[in-house]
Amino acid sequence: MYDFLAPPRLVRHPFYTMRLLPLALALSFIPAAPAENTWPQWRGPLRTGEVPGASEWPASLARLDRLWRVELDKGFPGPIVTEDRVFVAETANTDTELVRALDRKSGRELWRASWKGKISVPFYAKRSGDWIRATPAWDGEALYVAGMEEVLVALDGKTGKERWRVDFPLRFGTPKPEFGFASSPLVHGEFIFVQAANALVKLRKKTGETVWRTLENRENIFESGAFSSPFLARTNGRDVLLVQSRTTLHGVDPESGKEIWSQPVPNFRGMNILTPVAYRDGIFTSSYRNESYFYRVRPDQSVEEVWRNKTKGYMSTPVVIGDFVYLHLHLQSQRFTCLDLRTGETRWTSPQPFGQYWSLAVRGDKILALDERGQLLLVRANPDQFELLDSRDVTESSAWAHLAVAGEEVFIRDLNGITAYRWKK
Repeated sequence: MYDFLAPPRLVRHPFYTMRLLPLALALSFIPAAPAENTWPQWRGPLRTGEVPGASEWPASLARLDRLWRVELDKGFPGPIVTEDRVFVAETANTDTELVRALDRKSGRELWRASWKGKISVPFYAKRSGDWIRATPAWDGEALYVAGMEEVLVALDGKTGKERWRVDFPLRFGTPKPEFGFASSPLVHGEFIFVQAANALVKLRKKTGETVWRTLENRENIFESGAFSSPFLARTNGRDVLLVQSRTTLHGVDPESGKEIWSQPVPNFRGMNILTPVAYRDGIFTSSYRNESYFYRVRPDQSVEEVWRNKTKGYMSTPVVIGDFVYLHLHLQSQRFTCLDLRTGETRWTSPQPFGQYWSLAVRGDKILALDERGQLLLVRANPDQFELLDSRDVTESSAWAHLAVAGEEVFIRDLNGITAYRWKK
């Protein structure tokens, strides 16, 4: 019997008797001005997987036309898409990190920049290779690229010229992370937030100067480095950075770096990988070999567990649509599930398994999912039943990078290259 069939364990709390009343506390993402035709960071313009735009996606992938393909060296970062360019990061010759700017219309290479960078990951992670991992971030002028040796490089988007670099182990005297720099940087206003140097660090994006460093972790293999990525939300009328280390979920003041609250998250050997998501008055996360959890942040900044469900996430960060979270499950299941965020109830779990990882993008009531096996899937976000609308193979090699969707175009970065598609009108 699969454990995802077990009912949720609910933590009884007066919250349930008042959830239909207006909520005094609201926690949600802070929307930047969404650019409908770009994909500037990991998980898109809003960092939620949501694809801005008024038009609906077709109910079939047959209308997705291939535009071009460029062969690349190996790498896991998702592509960054601007109005006229696509940026890709890769590892060349096992010890050189490379960034290319491609023409968005044709795939023609416009420039490239490179530097030495290499980490040999632990033996049990070798199947995923030693290649660059973190998705860069774009602010309209510069591209911020996180290399495996925990070096952050700022490149001019027009020319590829290096503006500055920060070597975190050198600056802070910390060891290089065992798994490399896996957390994707967050650009907000004039600053960059990164989970690096066994901590959360705020930098000035113009210079790379350190503003503050907080949430310092211990340096053992189960706590060093970070897999999750920071996310900016709003609660009680104030901005808060949601930061999940490998053991703990934190709320941090983005101005001062002061920890506002923290909540330990059950973990197996520090393998809390996915990024938590915000919903109304709380935060959802799911833990490898443990369970799924919904935490409420009270007005006094204390945290309580409202419910938990025995479903287990792994590496795939879920998406929230309405009152429901859609989550790809752990290695032993590899199914897709829908949970009611109000109650913790499992609404459905797909009858069939898929691959080990999905990256997800959403528009309206449709979810576009890239399976690491190289399959693209179109799923209706229906809380009443699992609806797989269509699927098609889009690459012969594995696809661990997060897909990018900008306007009516879809960009698939697989292990050996990138392919651009466009919905037919």
